[in-house]
Amino acid sequence: MTVLNATPISLKCKVCGGDIINDYLAGTSACANCGNRWSITDVIPDYAKYSRIIANIVKANDMVESSNKAGSANEARLLFKTAIMDCAKFNDPVTADLVRICEEGQKRAELHAIYIKGKTYYEKKSYSSAIHELTRVKGYRDADAMVEICKEELEKQRKKQLPWAIIFSFILPAIVSLFFREKCGWPWAVCIILFLAGSAGLGYILYRGGIPSIIIKIVSFLCAAPLITYAVLAYIFHVPVVMAVIIAIGAPIALFVLIAVLSEKKDK
Repeated sequence: MTVLNATPISLKCKVCGGDIINDYLAGTSACANCGNRWSITDVIPDYAKYSRIIANIVKANDMVESSNKAGSANEARLLFKTAIMDCAKFNDPVTADLVRICEEGQKRAELHAIYIKGKTYYEKKSYSSAIHELTRVKGYRDADAMVEICKEELEKQRKKQLPWAIIFSFILPAIVSLFFREKCGWPWAVCIILFLAGSAGLGYILYRGGIPSIIIKIVSFLCAAPLITYAVLAYIFHVPVVMAVIIAIGAPIALFVLIAVLSEKKDK
């Protein structure tokens, strides 16, 4: 039989007949109508038998309220879960109320864990990741304020990186356009349109940032030297296409190997 199906405790005030509200964690009871207060042991004589459950709930609540570590939030969830399991041993109206407190606590602990993760990204200036996490806990503590700051900082970063985004957006479209020009014989006008359209698309992706932007930058960086070398050889010195391609690809590799060998000899 599960405690989740137990009926919550409902007591009446002896003074006015109003509903008594029990603060299990503080150990007090109060009338919702007249405000009279009592020790909870006066209302629930066997209250002491729940001491271990309440101690775990109090400790978990403190972790959620005061700690800024993800590990503490996870430990709080474990404590709430342990308290619920202990409640099953009694399965009475008091433990029904305590279970509901634990379930609410688990939800807060989950929110807190996400909040801490988002705040960690915020402090590390990983604004995109921070926005992703903090928007999941909208309205929790200062999450909304941090999201707004992240958006502002992210926009500043994008503006600073705009010149580089433009430069990197040219490289891959240029390679593709030259390929269709040299290998497929496409007209220059078509190749230029292809280049401009590709640059615009990549420029937008680079401006938005994220994993696709990083991949494009890496590939563009690796292709930049061969592209420039090929363009100089083929269009300035009129070297045959095949020879220009071989030199454009082989020269950077040879240079890299030479630098590595010289560095190794220098270390010796």
